[in-house]
Amino acid sequence: MSTYQAVEVRNQHEFQLVARDLVPPAPGHVRLRVEACGICHSDVLAVDGLRADPSAPVVPGHEVVGVIDAVGDGVRRWQVGERVGVGFLGGQCNECDACRRGDFVNCEDQHQTGTTTDGGYAEVAHVRASGLVRIPDGISSTDAAPLLCAGLTTFNALRQLDLRPGALVAIQGIGGLGHLGIQHADKLGYRVVAIARGSGKEELARSLGADHYVDSEAQDAGEALQELGGADAIVATASSGASMTPLVAGLAPRGRLVVVGAAFDPISVNTTDLVFGGREIHGSLTGSAIENEDNLAFSVNQGVVPMTEVVSLANAPAAYDRMIAGDARFRMVIDLAA
Repeated sequence: MSTYQAVEVRNQHEFQLVARDLVPPAPGHVRLRVEACGICHSDVLAVDGLRADPSAPVVPGHEVVGVIDAVGDGVRRWQVGERVGVGFLGGQCNECDACRRGDFVNCEDQHQTGTTTDGGYAEVAHVRASGLVRIPDGISSTDAAPLLCAGLTTFNALRQLDLRPGALVAIQGIGGLGHLGIQHADKLGYRVVAIARGSGKEELARSLGADHYVDSEAQDAGEALQELGGADAIVATASSGASMTPLVAGLAPRGRLVVVGAAFDPISVNTTDLVFGGREIHGSLTGSAIENEDNLAFSVNQGVVPMTEVVSLANAPAAYDRMIAGDARFRMVIDLAA
């Protein structure tokens, strides 16, 4: 075929289904026939115009799984026919100071899939080879897609903790990130506390592996955690600084609050909660391509599976709106292979 379909967005929320010309991949890139793409809250950067030039069209989507159908000049380790993926971090430059020190996540010329470069709301995607992730056998493309961002985010946040088996770990928020974080924490051998507003998600949280449930509407989450002995770590996934504020007081001495839910409002902290007990607040941003392969291997081997709702490419804008409204349970995924 000489053209392919893509859903573009420009300015604020101006979606359009368009036909694009099929072109060869640039040097150092591969071209994918997209099979699936997750719809993530971070797509707001493209859809709401929170980028350098909102008037320029961009294809959103950074949980992309597809099959390589062409490779650009200089690409040596990837072959036509391989099933691969790419997450939000679309490939490091390997030349800046951060890359030279092995800090690929903070590369100064990192492609941001679906924001600074076109993403996966399309039948075809072009990806920098350094951002590619091999997809293992034993998982469908629609299940693998959300793991490339939501799954990696919670998996890496937990893996960085280096806690003892049986440590008390809380997952705040049971949504697209949190429902995977509970599974990861359980499979890593921690005693898991799920924190959410209301009692409606308690049964689900326990079925995913939570040992305890805290209804943050019925009781102060920090006090509830202290009643359990204090959390060795809390992974905060809800996009609300206000909801994270009470959590610091629930940490055990040397405990750490790991923030993965990006919010526009601040976290308010009582300095004594930090000073007395040596507690920390730490941010975590997804991970590198090879860490994503670790994440997929762990998820497949341990049975960590996202809960998804599958839609067609033409229905991607409506699915995005459903996700933003909080109506998705729990990850919306575009199926382009159907």
